[in-house]
Amino acid sequence: MEKYESRQQQIFKPAATVYSIVSDFSNFTPILHDKVDDWQADADTCSFKAKGFPVRLRIVDRIENELVKIEGEDGSPVDFTFWMQLKEVSERDTRMRIVLHARLNMMMKMMIGGKLQQAVDQIAEQIALAFNSMP
Repeated sequence: MEKYESRQQQIFKPAATVYSIVSDFSNFTPILHDKVDDWQADADTCSFKAKGFPVRLRIVDRIENELVKIEGEDGSPVDFTFWMQLKEVSERDTRMRIVLHARLNMMMKMMIGGKLQQAVDQIAEQIALAFNSMP
């Protein structure tokens, strides 16, 4: 398994606020339903098509205000697990990091390894930006 870890991001909200949103896939429906094809979600699972590939995700572990762990389900193009770590530093300062573990053969690692690192950093930055722009 290859490991890709985002840069730490600062979110100016309590960890409980961040956790309550990211621990439920249905909260992403207003944001993602028109950005990916065939978006479907409930609290624990979501599915969509990204560049024609079907992706199914399931939340497999939650630690309130600290961690949300997600796995790709059967049919995803890559075997992976990722989690979002939250660490509340103060009432309005939560640090967030995304960690991705992906099973890649050597060819895939060479082709997409760098892109996965960029994607993990970009996703973490976008999540932080979204939370920091909320009232």
